[in-house]
Amino acid sequence: MTAKNIPRRQAIPVLYTRGTNYDVGFDMGRTFASIIKNFLQLCNPLNESYLPLYNKDEGRKVYNETLESVKQSFPQYIRELEGIADGAQVEFHKLFLLHMDEITAICAKGPEAVAPVGCSSIIVNNENSRIIAHTEDALTATLNHYYFVVAHIVNDTPQGKHQVKEERFMSLCYAGHLPGYTMNYNHHGLVFTINTLSALHLRSGKTPRHFITRALLSAENFDQAIKVLKDEGVGAGDGCSINLSFINDESRKFYNIEMAPVLEDGKESRLDIKEICTGGHNCHANRYERLSTKEANQWLLDSSESRMNTFSNYSAPTCKDDVVQMLGDCSGGDYCVFNENNSLDELVKTIAIGVFDLNEKTVALYSDNPSKTKPHCVLPMILKD
Repeated sequence: MTAKNIPRRQAIPVLYTRGTNYDVGFDMGRTFASIIKNFLQLCNPLNESYLPLYNKDEGRKVYNETLESVKQSFPQYIRELEGIADGAQVEFHKLFLLHMDEITAICAKGPEAVAPVGCSSIIVNNENSRIIAHTEDALTATLNHYYFVVAHIVNDTPQGKHQVKEERFMSLCYAGHLPGYTMNYNHHGLVFTINTLSALHLRSGKTPRHFITRALLSAENFDQAIKVLKDEGVGAGDGCSINLSFINDESRKFYNIEMAPVLEDGKESRLDIKEICTGGHNCHANRYERLSTKEANQWLLDSSESRMNTFSNYSAPTCKDDVVQMLGDCSGGDYCVFNENNSLDELVKTIAIGVFDLNEKTVALYSDNPSKTKPHCVLPMILKD
């Protein structure tokens, strides 16, 4: 049986690791080397679009501009990615290309590539329930090629543009990827999930969203989180939606933040911040709802519309049970909330689900339909005293 034909596994690997950024990256690469190597073989966008462009002058120019920009802002996360590459014994440039994804294809004017797509997030905020729940939807090749990392990073000196010395977090990682661009929490009580958004006009030499959300794992409060997302002086090269809250925030607010690439002469990400106060809820998929920006990827737009229509057929969710029923819905035909359809050749699948309970300070992890199965585990969120 090849890696491509392995059916959905009822397993969620979790790695606990501590050290410098490079140490943590190396442990991730060494521990999950076989999964990372398999994924690099199976990842069609990498092999059919990004690598061929990387081997052309225009693609290499986009790669080099973006790499140098990230080195200036976040050298510690470049070292972390180098650690993953060294630990897994794979080429660094392949991993960095995964973190640029659409930027490489669009800015180098290459063939359109289908980037990792999907994800639905639901926020519930009332007196009894404070929940962020999330489906991780990705290209079919990503099925069984992910893991959770619980990391404690300590450096001798402050690192990068935000002067970070210590980080402690849990994050779902696609094979070979940095933490941060999925479902996550940190020891300051920040909980956040990411929905990919596909802006039409992307920017070379700016900060890829993967590195901005990696930096978000260090945020101690809401103001710091916004500072990270704005990325002043550089700005985002691509876009996403961030659903977040802080467990111990007295305001008890949740936020959905749409981030778009910088304007052509800009040096700061464009943000739209929506507050979800007590008594409210929010659903978000993979299209811009408030920020005015042209979008690409029609498949993603159609899928998002279908999933949001599915959510609108439910009464407003008020508790965890409501949320898992909504995230397990399979009624959308080709564009389901929980995307399975029992086809190994399907473009996108739901690979994992996380339900963060901010009142109980726990996260429930699923690798299968949450409306039909129990979570594999319910982990406590480790918070700073």
